[in-house]
Amino acid sequence: MARLRDPERGCPWDVEQDFASIAPYTIEEAYEVADAIDRGDLGALREELGDLLLQVVYHAQMASEAGAFAFGDVVEAVAEKMIRRHPHVFGEAEVENAEAQREAWEAHKDQERHQKSAAPAGVLDGVGLALPALMRAGKLGKRAARVGFDWPDSAGVRAKVDEELAELDDAVATANPERLAEEAGDLLFATAQLLRHFGLEPEECLRQGNRKFERRFRALEAGVRDTGRRWADLDADELEALWAAVKAAP
Repeated sequence: MARLRDPERGCPWDVEQDFASIAPYTIEEAYEVADAIDRGDLGALREELGDLLLQVVYHAQMASEAGAFAFGDVVEAVAEKMIRRHPHVFGEAEVENAEAQREAWEAHKDQERHQKSAAPAGVLDGVGLALPALMRAGKLGKRAARVGFDWPDSAGVRAKVDEELAELDDAVATANPERLAEEAGDLLFATAQLLRHFGLEPEECLRQGNRKFERRFRALEAGVRDTGRRWADLDADELEALWAAVKAAP
């Protein structure tokens, strides 16, 4: 990477990049790692992990050039963090189970946030702005719940979803695009909290829903081809019949 970034002998494209321009590629590579895992493709996972590691090397090299830190500092910092957050492994502390460890992990993170900031740490501090919106909604809800700001059970959240859906209907009637977008956001946020109460990750639920729709639509597409007709030749009832057949297939 140092050779690629060399102003005289390096690659012109690589030399021009900065943290902001490379960040989208870092996010993209992380998603490609997740995609390889979803597909159970270990060969692809090996390749995608390499691509993701390259992103870490890239950022570390740019930081080294700026005199901030180097790749070795990144590795040292994460190793020290893992030791600090696992006193039951590297120290004398004990934890009863995975849930107890999760709570201890969050407590360690809270303490670290307090130490890093001179100002009082907020409950929602540290929930990354760059996270996918649905994932961030779930994390925001979890943080708020840790201080008791939450529904007592899933029934309360379910009622909230109904309330937000009714407000979305009202917004549709007003034909106000800004209010419609606001109420749609409220509905999605409430839905994320309902899934959280069920012990589900909203982002993963939507990923599964996307995969299901894509699988079924590709089957529908094949069904349309089998009819020997074009999409435009099929009316809504015919498409619905084909879709119902796809859904009924094993």
